[in-house]
Amino acid sequence: MQTLYVSQQNCYVCLQKETLIIKQGENVYGEVQLPLLEQILIFGSSQVTTQVIRACLLRDIPIGYLSRMGYCYGRILPISRGYRQLSRYQQQLSPIEKLITARAIVRGKLKNSRVLLRRQRQKRESEVLEKVLLSLDYLAEQAAQAETCERLMGFEGAGAAQYFNAFSECLTNADFVFSGRSRRPPGNPVNAMLSFGYQVLWNHLLALIELQGLDPYCACLHQAHDGHAALASDLIEEFRAPLVDSLVMWLINRKMVNAESDFEFNNGGCYLNDTGRKKFLKAFLQRMTEEIKIDNGEKQPKWDILNQQVRAFKQFVYNPSHSYQPYRID
Repeated sequence: MQTLYVSQQNCYVCLQKETLIIKQGENVYGEVQLPLLEQILIFGSSQVTTQVIRACLLRDIPIGYLSRMGYCYGRILPISRGYRQLSRYQQQLSPIEKLITARAIVRGKLKNSRVLLRRQRQKRESEVLEKVLLSLDYLAEQAAQAETCERLMGFEGAGAAQYFNAFSECLTNADFVFSGRSRRPPGNPVNAMLSFGYQVLWNHLLALIELQGLDPYCACLHQAHDGHAALASDLIEEFRAPLVDSLVMWLINRKMVNAESDFEFNNGGCYLNDTGRKKFLKAFLQRMTEEIKIDNGEKQPKWDILNQQVRAFKQFVYNPSHSYQPYRID
């Protein structure tokens, strides 16, 4: 199954039998078979025809509408997605079951962040990296013993601050300067790529959560508010470093993106432009189709890791005695 990204502006998607055609005027940008689709993500001012929407609703394929910078405005879903049988089980999870799961998620995030920095430390000597590695180790163990969610979020925030303080040590392209994480809006090209990558990954997880019948608004670590799908925000934590941060490092250090021509500045922030988004999404898709070995020795594409973790959370909801185990890299 695959995701159709429509990131080029002023395109429209139409339907011919079982094939979606992506056009801009009379130019055809691509074609994809409808039965192969898992979801469609529309960035910016492109649009889809009523026939495409109807066909997607019949096949249970969600359509997400995002800004050009990656912010999700909303999604088109079939009526059947509105009924979530699992929601009852999620709401019955006890406070301690939620706290134990939240601890595991934060610890997994901090450990994965540490592994990514450790790999970079092996390539270059850095006192900053050495100190942050020790700090992340300490914070991960403290997170595993946090008595309240508020204290747990404090350890998570401290770990993220330490991690991003060391992030610049991993960048070897002098054209990209990074002094810390800035989100709303992203303040420079590095933050622009991080924010865009997180939003793309978040939307993928949200689609998988919906496909498994889970309630995306019922989570363990994050609190749902103002329509925030908190469960997607929970499950993305363990994937930030291994899937998005590592890709951003690779794109910058291999000089796959240009700090001047692939970004635009507006409304006080920095964002990927059309060319930059195309480069990022191409690299993201290539990265996610790479095969890795799993515990039983078999190989699977990275896409399946996302499915695997959403299913694992689903099993935890059905049987909380089997604790949720986040995805870990080593």
